[in-house]
Amino acid sequence: MRPLTIGKVAKLSGVGVETVRFYEREGLIPDPPRRESGYRQYPEETVSRIRFIKRAKELGFSLKEIKELLFLSSDPSATCGDIRKRAKSKIADIDARIQTLRKMKIALSQLTATCSGIGPTTECPILETLKG
Repeated sequence: MRPLTIGKVAKLSGVGVETVRFYEREGLIPDPPRRESGYRQYPEETVSRIRFIKRAKELGFSLKEIKELLFLSSDPSATCGDIRKRAKSKIADIDARIQTLRKMKIALSQLTATCSGIGPTTECPILETLKG
């Protein structure tokens, strides 16, 4: 296995170079060894780890939660049940956010219905309601 440059890791992972650096700073990927010149030399598994992070983010996991998942994935005492518990918790979190968004949509729809869209902003019922 040949070590990869940060640019190559970024390209293969589908992220930017700054994202790779950020994940490194946040401890989501291990600090890579460096050449004498100071250039990072990433192992190939860094690409799959970043892809894991991307997929987990797409499912709504926070970076803190992803860090926990990564830790559990390498913890020999962890079980599928530990991972399932976190996934179920994320589902509950998403359901709560959906409920909040639905309530926001209803409130905003009702508020929008009170506005004809005609007249100066000083008489806009939406702005008046937001002002309190």
